[in-house]
Amino acid sequence: MANPQYPASPSDTAPLAAVPARPGPPPGPPPRDPRTPLLRGAGLVVIAVVAGLVWYLIRHDSTPAEPAAQPPSASSEFAFKLAEGPVKATDCAANSYSGAQKYFQGNPCTSLSRALYTVQSGTAKTLVSVALVTMPTAAQAVSLKQLTDQDGTGNVSDLVRDGTYHAAGAPKLSSADAEYASEVTGTDVTIVLADFYAGHKDPAKLQRIAKDALKLSAKQR
Repeated sequence: MANPQYPASPSDTAPLAAVPARPGPPPGPPPRDPRTPLLRGAGLVVIAVVAGLVWYLIRHDSTPAEPAAQPPSASSEFAFKLAEGPVKATDCAANSYSGAQKYFQGNPCTSLSRALYTVQSGTAKTLVSVALVTMPTAAQAVSLKQLTDQDGTGNVSDLVRDGTYHAAGAPKLSSADAEYASEVTGTDVTIVLADFYAGHKDPAKLQRIAKDALKLSAKQR
């Protein structure tokens, strides 16, 4: 019952207006499937395994192949076929003769790599010796080249001279008929000897073959 002294007013009895609800947080992203990273990882592992297997098969082809003559490159005139070596050593005095041997006794080399190659040019076949000598200093390398460039001062023994190569009919590369070439690159000295099989004679071509063979030392490191 209302107090007669204070009659009820409309505001005393009217219902309160509804307070609008506060907006909630925005909806988040859908839950991640925990299997997705695992599936991606498994896929990457499979791809890596397959790629590795293909690369292994390429690098480890077990099919034997005979040494083939390397086709002449843009800077090479002749195709050289490896016949023996490379035979490597560190005692140059034991693998040389005459004045060259005496030089190595007082100036030991760092390393020696020797190999034999053949060249077929028309009907003529050539045997080529390439010796790569590494000296401790560039000055010693220059001195060695100056020594071996002279006639009658000895040289590094080629693989025919020391008996390593026994092929029938092989020419003696240390004879007067053989062609000689040499060059110095830093501490490296490359020495080439070349001669034809069966007594064939063509001095101009033999000289070109010997000079072209200087490039082969890069394969003997």
